Amino acid sequence: LNVTDENFVMETLTGCTEYKSLLDVVVNAFYVRDGKHCLFSEHNLYVVICYLATFQLEELGLQHFSRIVKSLDTAKMHKFLRFFFNTLNLNTWIKDEWSHFYDSLYVKENWIDPLLRWQPKVQQVIEQLTDKLNNCTTVVKTSTVTQPKEFNLTVPRPRAIPIPLPIPAQEKSHPVPPSTYKTPKEKKQLEEIKIKNRQKAEVSVLYSYSSLSFIQSLCFGICSSFQKSYNSTWNKFAFIANRESFSRVMELVSSILFYHTLSIIDNIPIKLNAAAILREGALYQRKMEQELKRVENLLRGARDPSEFLEWQKQMRGKDMEEQLAEIECKRLQGKLSHEEAVLAHQNVIQENKKKADLMREEKTELMHQYAEKRLQEQKEMRELVEQVVEGHKNAKQAKLKLQKYKQQIVQEVCEENRELLRQALEEEEEKLRKRYELIQQIRAIESLPSLKNKFVDLTETGGHGLICEMSIVELRERLALLRETQKAAEEERRDQIIQEKQAKEQLLLDKLDQISLFRAELGRAAALKQEEKKRKSQSGERPVKDERILNLQQKIMEKTMERKKQAELL
Repeated sequence: LNVTDENFVMETLTGCTEYKSLLDVVVNAFYVRDGKHCLFSEHNLYVVICYLATFQLEELGLQHFSRIVKSLDTAKMHKFLRFFFNTLNLNTWIKDEWSHFYDSLYVKENWIDPLLRWQPKVQQVIEQLTDKLNNCTTVVKTSTVTQPKEFNLTVPRPRAIPIPLPIPAQEKSHPVPPSTYKTPKEKKQLEEIKIKNRQKAEVSVLYSYSSLSFIQSLCFGICSSFQKSYNSTWNKFAFIANRESFSRVMELVSSILFYHTLSIIDNIPIKLNAAAILREGALYQRKMEQELKRVENLLRGARDPSEFLEWQKQMRGKDMEEQLAEIECKRLQGKLSHEEAVLAHQNVIQENKKKADLMREEKTELMHQYAEKRLQEQKEMRELVEQVVEGHKNAKQAKLKLQKYKQQIVQEVCEENRELLRQALEEEEEKLRKRYELIQQIRAIESLPSLKNKFVDLTETGGHGLICEMSIVELRERLALLRETQKAAEEERRDQIIQEKQAKEQLLLDKLDQISLFRAELGRAAALKQEEKKRKSQSGERPVKDERILNLQQKIMEKTMERKKQAELL
């Protein structure tokens, strides 16, 4: 560009940037109202035209301004100028919007009034653009329709019919062996072994139960004799003596029980860790202390709580039966509510079907209306496309001129770039050459031999003036002594750990023996209790179901039948 054109372009660019807020108000409103079908990429074009009309019309003059407008697309400039130089728009909303950024009096005197003065002359330019739009004729090029042609393909040769392979004859299958339908011998042997083991277990349980009952009777006999002696002795010191003798007798009885159970149980292997063994041993120890305390309380005259515990167990059983009945009622109520919900869901499905039929009818009617509307819009779009094609014809020549001008600029820039690249390459080669020479000099200096030998005496100290300073020989001797003392301490600690481990293992073995004894006795007691429960369950009557449960079951049956009928109707 020459100096005049360059100054004009820079002035226009700075003005559009400075007054961007004012210009955006007009251009955005144009896109909303009259420029709905205009491209948003042409936003800056309308901003420049608005700036020239508002701020540069006095300097440019109408002739130069009209030349700029006519060099652009006729339809676009016609729409924008007709919108911007509308007297009603200038006096109403444009003035009000610009008054938000600047003083209203300043806006009216400097911008609105000059635009209104130029409005009649600009109206003549708008009329010229209208005549130009009306007089231009559209020449539609008829494109030749492509006629399809068949492909020149080679005809494939007919395939030869393959010879069928012979069907192989099936081999005769072997009959099913009769041992398949017979039970194996091993199963019978296992059943016999199982029956024998059960008989042995029952015999051992009965034997242990009889022996324990004998020992219990012995204990209660001893306890009753001490009770009589306590009632006949009124002296305090005599009571203390009897109590001490009673404790000795109880120790004797507990030792008898221990050795008796030790003689009748089998040695069953128990796989437990150390914590579990100690925990279970403490549990059985507490149980034994509680049993001894209970026997001592009975000797003092306390009542046996077995009757109360039996009554408490019966009451808890009744409470449990009531809770189970309540739970069953709640479950049946939930099932009943489920059946009712299924019925309600089926009713909703029927209502939804009716609504869907109505919506289908409404949808067909709306689709018919939409099709008519789309046909009308397509007609409008065809008219708009014809107008756009007319506008593009005038812009082609300007594009060709601009393209030639740009190609000329590109050639000049390429030549300058080649010259600059050549200079940069020469400078870079010179720098690399100097760097290579410097590296060669540094390597030559490093390759020279250097003598740096120093005699070291290991018996001398460093000479730093510290109290804890020592030579390397003394340091090695002290480290050797320290290693020996550490090794001796480790050996002593290792022996101590081994002794503690052996003591702990012995304690665990003792606890395991005690646990196996208690487990065997508890297993026999549980077996006796199970047999007693079986006898009670066989002799007792079956409990009658609750009336609420029966009523709920009847209701569920009715609702299920009703739901099935409703499903068949659906």
